[in-house]
Amino acid sequence: MRSAAPLTNSFSRTSGSSWYRYSLFAALWALSLSLWWHSLIATLTLALAGDAYTHILLVFPISIALVYLERNTVRFTVEWGFKSGVALMLLGLLATAIAKWSAAISVDARLSWNMFALVIFWIGCIVLCFGLRTFRSLVFPLCFLFLIVPIPEFALSRTVEWLQQQSALAARIMFRCAGVPVTQDGIMLSIPNLDIEVARECSSIRSSLMLVITTTVMSHLLLRSWWRKAVLVAVSVPLSVVKNGLRIFVIGELGTRVNPEFLDGNLHHHGGILFLALALGGVSVLLWLLRRTETPDWRLSEEPLR
Repeated sequence: MRSAAPLTNSFSRTSGSSWYRYSLFAALWALSLSLWWHSLIATLTLALAGDAYTHILLVFPISIALVYLERNTVRFTVEWGFKSGVALMLLGLLATAIAKWSAAISVDARLSWNMFALVIFWIGCIVLCFGLRTFRSLVFPLCFLFLIVPIPEFALSRTVEWLQQQSALAARIMFRCAGVPVTQDGIMLSIPNLDIEVARECSSIRSSLMLVITTTVMSHLLLRSWWRKAVLVAVSVPLSVVKNGLRIFVIGELGTRVNPEFLDGNLHHHGGILFLALALGGVSVLLWLLRRTETPDWRLSEEPLR
């Protein structure tokens, strides 16, 4: 009986009460909101105004939903991650200070840098209050938060240009497979009676990001092995190009063979969701095939985490 007393006292000193733990976490969360308030507002404004940043609106709700879904398998611990947590929080504060005072960082890159620092600070709060093992159990939902970091303009421009070029190439291949004479000059396609420019607005950057993000979440929830997850996510990138090329091909064919109004109609301006659904259908088929190759009873073979 006497030998158990020091262990109990040590446990109390190490773990602290749940109330104190959650109160500290809430206080640190409030502190982060006050320190990064302007960056959060700027990111929200960007997400509401730009097609390339719409996905940011979904990141935080999805991350919370993933934590909720995985609540029964999370290794919640009573330990503190003081050293690692404080180190990550200081790293976030240091990154913000560098972004603020460095003249070499552009305005858009500064916003990305600040939001990256904020996510680092948040992860540090989790590690500090709930320990490293809790972080490891929630590593995907927490790292998923990095998607709220806006893509810097220089990286976004190169991505959009790549999508334009590859979408034009995919559409050209489809026209040729359909027996339609076609020539390509950069992002310009020429078919009989029609010249098509794959403009920046036609790059489908928003639906492409949505496809990749959705595929990433599906792979995390429904697949076990890392290589199957990697294959599924990797396939979503060329698939995003194919679905945009298909959109160009379909609109071009309908506009030249059925009715010219298709060239500037609803399918052109609002049809992205239809082709995104087709691409998700392709992802779902591949996901089904990958799941069939996994051990059927792998969930039963693993003991539940407590």
